[in-house]
Amino acid sequence: MEDKASKDDVLSYAFPTPEQIVDRLNKYVIGQSEAKKAVAIALRNRWRRQRATDKIKDEIYPNNIILIGPTGVGKTEIARRLAGIACAPFIKVEASRFTEVGYVGRDVESMIRGLVEISVNMVRQEKTKLVEEKAKKFTEERILDILLPLQTREQQGEAPGQPTRITREKMRALLHEGKFDDRIIELEMMRSKTPFIEVFTQAGIEELSGALEEAFGSRLPRKKKKRKMSVKEALRYLQNEEADKLIDMDEVINEARRRTENSGIVFVDEIDKIAGSGMTHGPDVSREGVQRDLLPIIEGSSVTTKYGMVNTNHILFIAAGAFHNKKPSDLIPELQGRFPIRVELSALTRDDFRRILVEPENSLIRQYSVLLATEGVTLEFTDDAIDTIAEIASKVNESTENIGARRLHTVMTKLLEEILYSAPNMSGEKVHITHEYVDKKLKDIVTDVDMSRYIL
Repeated sequence: MEDKASKDDVLSYAFPTPEQIVDRLNKYVIGQSEAKKAVAIALRNRWRRQRATDKIKDEIYPNNIILIGPTGVGKTEIARRLAGIACAPFIKVEASRFTEVGYVGRDVESMIRGLVEISVNMVRQEKTKLVEEKAKKFTEERILDILLPLQTREQQGEAPGQPTRITREKMRALLHEGKFDDRIIELEMMRSKTPFIEVFTQAGIEELSGALEEAFGSRLPRKKKKRKMSVKEALRYLQNEEADKLIDMDEVINEARRRTENSGIVFVDEIDKIAGSGMTHGPDVSREGVQRDLLPIIEGSSVTTKYGMVNTNHILFIAAGAFHNKKPSDLIPELQGRFPIRVELSALTRDDFRRILVEPENSLIRQYSVLLATEGVTLEFTDDAIDTIAEIASKVNESTENIGARRLHTVMTKLLEEILYSAPNMSGEKVHITHEYVDKKLKDIVTDVDMSRYIL
């Protein structure tokens, strides 16, 4: 049962509507409205389930999605941005890296272990921010103790046991001003001599060092290590150490498990690579085995992690694949049934490429403009230059391999190669990228198909 505080958070949180989710996705992904709509509904449904008060709440399972489309059309970006919108634990895995139990390779349960690890780190960072000010104060006192060991008024002929506040406060003021940043001090660090132990199990290889330290705590032998560093560096190190002392890791782990189970998103890429072709021997046997190993995790089961058991009933799984030579129906029927929502993403057109170059908040033109601005170079593109770049990317994708929006990266890198190389000597200059400049740099490469294959 979820604790009351967690339930209140869910109810009070202004979770975005499907329309708002799509609007946010539009800032980073061009087109693919059907896919955005599908994932927006899936995300909102999870919030709706957590608001439900009826007993049926536990019986409402997520509608997992398969995104079908060629590489570079936005499948991964949609899933990644979706997790950012929901502030949810997210992990991307490639189905082709998993192997059936009994074969050498990664087991499918490792994706859940990885997801929990990400969730723990997320919660720990949030808790660290909450105790940041308190950790700073404790860190400051420790640094002052090193810089100015407490003297007592007894040494000055006054009452014993009282620190010399005036001197200490003067030192504190100098510390705030950064006067001691470069001073070298010596810190004594305590480290547990935890043996590195691995156990081979059917679930894979589990590192038990952390578990041993958690179980035995102070009983483990601790090693003192002295290290010299600047005060500035020591402040960062000690603040992290103090923050760790202020954080209740049991609370962090419980919250991380709850988030994983109720908000976690697993993006399984290249799922078409484990689809069989009806063969009953050879490598397809292993592929089908991976599918059967995936099945219980996706339909809901308990997975053992170093943070405890994690239930996968309400984790959202988004699978993706190009399905060039295969189709979703080539997956085993049981797995097909676990992905009831299927959305086909369309190939990118010339107009899509043009929009990708300028519209997203992280567009390539903005990225290169920011990079060159660090060298004092101003980069400007004319409209016809942008049209030409989009046209070239589209043509190269048609004449060679269609790699979608990733083609724009190769085209832009080749186009700006000389400017990027010479930028340190161009400080204060303004560079105009025109249609003529693009044509001059890329025309010969585009017209020569063989050269285009190797360069673009």
